[in-house]
Amino acid sequence: MTSDDAVRVVLVDDQELVRSGLRRILRRRDGFAIVAECADGEELPAALAEHDADVVVMDLRMKSVDGIEATRRLRAANDAPPVLVLTTFDDDELLSGALRAGAAGFLLKDSGAEDLIRAVRKVASGESWLDPAVTARVLATYRSAATAPRAAAAIGALTARERDVLGAIGRGLSNPEIAEALFISELTVKSHIGRIFAKLGLRDRAAAIVYAFDHGLVTPSA
Repeated sequence: MTSDDAVRVVLVDDQELVRSGLRRILRRRDGFAIVAECADGEELPAALAEHDADVVVMDLRMKSVDGIEATRRLRAANDAPPVLVLTTFDDDELLSGALRAGAAGFLLKDSGAEDLIRAVRKVASGESWLDPAVTARVLATYRSAATAPRAAAAIGALTARERDVLGAIGRGLSNPEIAEALFISELTVKSHIGRIFAKLGLRDRAAAIVYAFDHGLVTPSA
């Protein structure tokens, strides 16, 4: 975070009008600092080399390097900030592709300002955000198109408490919310999450959400 604890944001969108709208929502007085803007995914590496960022808000459809490829390249780097995908397209394949590329979440551009603010804050803090309007369909597409093998470990490798934590992650709860719901400390939540990821071979919170849905710990609405 910056010295004043503002969430440092890089905007990547080929439309100036969209970036202008995002700037009006993600204001410094509300705890955000737009540290860089890019009109295409190919500009992102240079922007991140020049500016420290807590989160990248990424459009999907851009002319040269699109959001999926830009996310894939970014996530291959060490210490890269997490990516929140933002798109006007209710396209399950595009959004599932963004998850496979390593995005921490996605949000449709017709969502409200409060949802955008919450999503950016959650992703910047290491959480995930999957737009509930399309989550069920996107996860179905993600599973059917996944190229990586399923985690070898079965859900039975988890303790009862670890299954509770994984289910809470699948419902989109943050670490403090999980701690409150399960009457445990945030440190204990973090310890459980570390063991869950290790046992199931999960790389991040988005993958944990998919796993939770796949194994019936969370049932999405259609």
